[in-house]
Amino acid sequence: MKMGNNASYFPIFELTRGSAVESVHYGAVAVVDVFGKLLASYGDPETRTYIRSAAKPFQLIPCLESGGKKFYKLTACEIALMCSSHSGTDEHVDALTALQKKVGVDEAELLCGTHNPLHKPTANSLRAKGQLPISNQHNCSGKHTGMLAFMRMKQQMDEEIPEGLAYIDPDHPVQREIISTFTEMAGSSIDQIEIGIDGCSAPNFALPLRNIAFAYSRLMDPETGGVSPSPRVVACRMIASAMISNPELVAGPDRFDTQIMRVCSNRILVKAGAEGFQGVGLLPGALGPGSPGIGIAIKIADGDYRKKVRPAVVLEVLRQMGALSEEDLAALDVYGPHFPVVNHRDILVGEGRPCFSLKS
Repeated sequence: MKMGNNASYFPIFELTRGSAVESVHYGAVAVVDVFGKLLASYGDPETRTYIRSAAKPFQLIPCLESGGKKFYKLTACEIALMCSSHSGTDEHVDALTALQKKVGVDEAELLCGTHNPLHKPTANSLRAKGQLPISNQHNCSGKHTGMLAFMRMKQQMDEEIPEGLAYIDPDHPVQREIISTFTEMAGSSIDQIEIGIDGCSAPNFALPLRNIAFAYSRLMDPETGGVSPSPRVVACRMIASAMISNPELVAGPDRFDTQIMRVCSNRILVKAGAEGFQGVGLLPGALGPGSPGIGIAIKIADGDYRKKVRPAVVLEVLRQMGALSEEDLAALDVYGPHFPVVNHRDILVGEGRPCFSLKS
């Protein structure tokens, strides 16, 4: 399957030095409502790309759809943590450890690997103590805990689980259900999805931005979007509500996903993925009375190595759609959509700014 290429992406964000444009980032955007209508786009909305960690809300649906909330007596906080790319703070690790004890999972079973905590003070503290990061500090450890919990539940319900097959293997029943569910949510088919291995070793999916945006719209408004069966509708509502009401667990201190959901509470769900991907969902009514559930998929072609372009583009997309008030934008202005470019002496030398208009 052909992935996104240079022709798929258009100039989306530029950085100036003095009065001249010094560098340009390219990207693509798809905005889709819960009826599957492409409301707006920039670049090619059929651009195929990996969703990366923005898949996490969908990767939990099968567990909850199968009764995982009742089986484990899960709280909204625990559901949010299993959908998270958390920062690895002590608070995150404590909450995850308690969740693992509750569902019968041991940290040693996680196959996500390790990396330095995304929370810099926590990472600095580890280095100062001469300690190495642990699996529960990995940003995907909540997702892996959820996958293991789903497998445990299946085993206790006497479902046949092949021996010797890791829970992250694409052929494992847990992963097959996840892939099937996401395919249905995206209005796609298995043969249209490219399966790759994520940074945390779990399967990940590539498909067109338009389909990913559609999946997000249905997550936000499953009944109107024709999601079925009814347990899946309930699972979608649980996940959207848990993430929106617990933004500090979805990401962490000073992270864009957490801050925008705090500012835009009860309206917007966001979930970032690696390499410049962002999923966004708008609840019904977010654009005014009667507006449907809407999904947005954004990809920055170069992977956003500065880690500043994607948030600024998200804010500009939402601004152009009328989803953010002036007060919202003021509260989030540290992330954009415009930001100053300064040198090593903190002297203003240019600016970062969007350079696109959505096409209706």
